Parts: sequence; C-alpha cells; structure tokens
Amino acid sequence: MAQFVILPVPFEKTTTYGKGTKKGPAAILAASQQIETFDEELLQETYKLAGIRVAKPVKVFGLKSLVVGLLNAGKTPVVLGGEHSITPLVVSAFAQKYQNLSVLQLDAHADLRDSYQGSKNSHACAMRRTLEICPVVQAGIRNIAKEEYNFAKSCGQLTKVHFAAKLAPIKKILSQLSRHVYITIDVDVFDPSLVPATGTPEPGGLFWDQVLDILRAVCAKKKVVGFDVVELAPIKGLPASDFTAAKLIYRLMGYLAKQPFFGLPH
Repeated sequence: MAQFVILPVPFEKTTTYGKGTKKGPAAILAASQQIETFDEELLQETYKLAGIRVAKPVKVFGLKSLVVGLLNAGKTPVVLGGEHSITPLVVSAFAQKYQNLSVLQLDAHADLRDSYQGSKNSHACAMRRTLEICPVVQAGIRNIAKEEYNFAKSCGQLTKVHFAAKLAPIKKILSQLSRHVYITIDVDVFDPSLVPATGTPEPGGLFWDQVLDILRAVCAKKKVVGFDVVELAPIKGLPASDFTAAKLIYRLMGYLAKQPFFGLPH
C-alpha cells in the first residue's frame, strides 16, 4: 500500500505576471518518469520503501476534504500546484490533525499581503492566510512589500523571515519550528538561473545544495507530516525546471521515508 499520495492541483486564478502554473503538476509528473528510482544520496529506492500513488487532478474546492481523508487514513499527502493560494487550504486540513503544527515556507516572496488586487485569497496572500492557522517560518525571501514588512515587524513575524542574502543558520530555523512541520516550497525560492520556469522569478535565490541542506536538517530533527511544491510554470522546450522540481519532490519523499516514525500512527 502506498504511503505517499501525490495530489496534482492544477489551479490558477490569481497569478499576476507570468502565467502557466496550472500546467505545473502535469509537467512535474512527466519529468518524474525520467528520475532514477535509486536515490544516489540516500542509497535507496524510495518508492519501494514507502510506495507512491498519483491521484487524479484535484479541484480546489474539494482539496481540503480530500487531504483530511488521506490524513485520517494514515497517508502522507504531497500536493503539486498550481499557484500558492492552495497552501492555506492544505495547511488547514493538517491543522485539524496536528495541534502543534508549524509551516516552513521556502519562497522568494513573503506572501504576507492581507489582500491583493481585491482578493484575500491571492497567491500574494498565501502566508498571511496561513498565519491565521499556525506559525510560519519563512526562508529564501528576497521580495517583500512595505506593507508586508510593516505587518511582519508589528506582529513579530519579522524574526521568522530569513532573507536569502543573509540566510540564518539552519539551527535557528529549526529552533523556530514546532515538532510537527508542514513544508511549502515555491519553486521561485531557487535562483532563476536554476529554475527560470516560474511566474515571478527573483534574482539572488538559493541553489540546489542550500535548499537540500535545509530540508535534510528539518526532516532529521522534526516530524515532517507533508509538503507541497507550487508555482512551476513550465517553459516549452526548456524542461530543466520541471526535472529539478520532480527530483526535489522525490528527494524530499526520501528524507521523509527515512524518518524513524514514518508510516507509524501519528
């Protein structure tokens, strides 16, 4: 029986610059067919250890209830976006099961606006809505509006905003997370020289090894209960970003599968 259940959510409604995030899940799944099943870092075939099942594409209005059902069945949901506005829905489902939950956001953007272009559920508000559910630690940030900065400063969130140019030591990030952690990864956390296929790329991003160092440490020290990868906007003829996202997902599933409590009752 598969422990991981991959949920493709090709939702795109509030994107404001580059388009195409609705094509992200399909592009990741297509690229995943080219990923070696043997993980050269972990020296394991993760799919054999835990099992991976890919669900049919999910409509956003049914996403929360589906995630709740999977969690109640003891499964580990892996959500593929689509735009970042889906994350608060998923986090709200996890928060029903895990009272001591925090979120680690890897992203170029703070996403702390209360409203953007008339919508409180814009991708630009994803972490503001998530903060209404549970604490959030933000890493890789290199774009923040004045209103977002002022909000973060006034409520104390600014101490949990770790900018890419002066990234905090991993031990500090770990100290700000609770025991149960949900991870949300916007692919624009990566430098655009590595992952150009995203709607709002920002220079000065993190690189492959930096992101893996964070994820490896969090999975070693915390109980990571699920994750999403969002905002891939595939570029026809340039599949490197799709492949990078697919390998990142498989590697992160591998880290989770090595957790000593993985697959046990929560």
